[in-house]
Amino acid sequence: MATYRVISWKGIPSLVEAQDADRTTRTPLSQRFQDLIDAAAMRQGASESQAYLDGWEAGPVSDRPGSADAVAQAVVAELEGTF
Repeated sequence: MATYRVISWKGIPSLVEAQDADRTTRTPLSQRFQDLIDAAAMRQGASESQAYLDGWEAGPVSDRPGSADAVAQAVVAELEGTF
């Protein structure tokens, strides 16, 4: 069993953090998500460091069967397919 949470910028996912008894892993989503975050930040005038940092949030922690690596990869694949 692993726990995971999605790190996002103003609702745009960027990274999945997953943890099990043995390790913690952080798996980024594809570059298109970072490009979308950057473009949204520019449009919103949030490219200044503090405004940009204030947009980041960690989602709720959820449980899922599997290792940290497997869970992170599965959640990333789901987000890539649905966002």
